[in-house]
Amino acid sequence: MPILIQDVLHIDRQVDILIEGNRITKVENSGSINPASLSGEVDIIPGKNRGVIPGLVNCHTHAAMTYFRGYGDDRDLMDWLENMIWPVEAHLTPDDIYWGSRLACMEMIQTGTTAFLDMYTFPEATAQAVEDSGIRAVLSYTMFDRWDDARAKLDQKNCHKYFELFSHYSDRVRFAVGPHAIYTVSAPQLQFAHEFAKEHDCLVNLHLAETYQEWKDCTKNFGTTPVRYLKDLGVLSPRLVLAHSLWMDSEELQILADYGCSTVHNPASNMKLASGYKFRSEEMCEKGIRVGIGTDGCSSSNNLDMVQAMKLASLLGKAWRGDPKATPAKEMFVAATKAGSEILRIDGGEIEPGKLADLSLVRLDIPEMTPCHDFISNLVYSASGSAVDTTIVDGKVLMRERQIPEYDVLLKKGVEVSNDLLRRAGRG
Repeated sequence: MPILIQDVLHIDRQVDILIEGNRITKVENSGSINPASLSGEVDIIPGKNRGVIPGLVNCHTHAAMTYFRGYGDDRDLMDWLENMIWPVEAHLTPDDIYWGSRLACMEMIQTGTTAFLDMYTFPEATAQAVEDSGIRAVLSYTMFDRWDDARAKLDQKNCHKYFELFSHYSDRVRFAVGPHAIYTVSAPQLQFAHEFAKEHDCLVNLHLAETYQEWKDCTKNFGTTPVRYLKDLGVLSPRLVLAHSLWMDSEELQILADYGCSTVHNPASNMKLASGYKFRSEEMCEKGIRVGIGTDGCSSSNNLDMVQAMKLASLLGKAWRGDPKATPAKEMFVAATKAGSEILRIDGGEIEPGKLADLSLVRLDIPEMTPCHDFISNLVYSASGSAVDTTIVDGKVLMRERQIPEYDVLLKKGVEVSNDLLRRAGRG
C-alpha cells in the first residue's frame, strides 16, 4: 500500500511525500499530491506539527550488548572487558543474542535509527532479529584468533559459512567481516579478512586506534602506528570501516583518505571509557574521508540514541578545539544520515525521489523543539530520540505515533534473558 505523508516540515519547507513500494517516489510542496489521484488504498500519515528526517544510521554498535546496560560501569577499558564483559559473554547462546538484538532493534526504531553496522557473536541470531524487527543492518562476524592457528581456521571457515547463510535473508540484512582489533587479531587473519571482503564485495568492520594504550602497544609490538601497520599489511581499502579512529596523526589521515577508508566517531563510549576525545572529523572530511557516527554498544554508551550521539559529537568537537564554530549541527546530521548511508552502502540518507524509504517523523509540538527557528539545530542540540514519532524502513511503518508492536513483550523478555544469562555466568 502506498504511504502519503502530508504537510510535513522538510528542513525549511512544508512538503508531501509519497512512498511506493520501498522507495520515495515524490517530494512536492504541501497540498500538491492528491490522495484521490492515487490508485487503490493509501496509508495517509498526517505531518502536521512534524518534521521529517532521513533514517539515522548507527555505524558502530554491538546490538545484543543491551544485556550489559549499566553492568560494570566506571572501570578501565581492559578491566571492564577482561573481568566483567568477556567472562559473561562466554556464556551467551544464539537465543540470548536474538532477544538482546530484538530489544536493541526496538530501541533504535524508537529513536529514529533505520540501519546499523554491528559486530558481535552469533551473527545469524542478530540477522534473524533484524529480519523480524523490520530494520536494516550490516552484521559482521567477529574474528578473535589471538594468534592461535586453530581459532584462525575456525574464523575463516565461519566467514564462508555465514556469508552463504546471509544470502537467505532479505536485502535488509547483509554480511560483513569483523576482525575485532589489531591487538586480538593476527596479521595473517587481517589479510584474510581483506581478501575475503575483496572477493565477496563486503565491508570490513574493525576497531582501530581507540586508546593510547593500543597506540603504544602497536608501536612496541609492530614497530609502527596502527594505520601504518594496516598499510604495511596491505589491508586498507574503501571497504574498511574503522571504529573510534582517535589516535592518528595527519599523515595517517591522509593514508586513510588515499585508500578510501571510512571512520566512525563514537563520542559517548569514547568519553565514558576515557579512550580519548580528539576525534578529528573536520580534518577527515577535508581530506575526503567518509565519517559516520555510532553509539557503540549499550555496555559502553548505555543507549542506542543517535540523536544524543549527534549532540555529543558536535559539543565534544567544539570543546576540545575551543571553537564554537567547529563540528556544526548540520555536519553532524549529515554524518548520521547521508554519510552513514554511504558507508553502509545503503541507497538512502536523503529525502529525495528514488531513495529508499527509510525515514522518521519528529514531533515539533514538544518543549524541546519549540520554538523551531532551525529544525536541524533543534534536533541535534535540543532533542533526544524520544522526539521521534514515526519510523519507516523499506517502505513499511515500524513505529506509528510512538507505538511499536510487541513493545511490552520485548521489554519483559529482555529482563528475563539478561537475568538468566548472569545466573549462568555465576554473576546473578
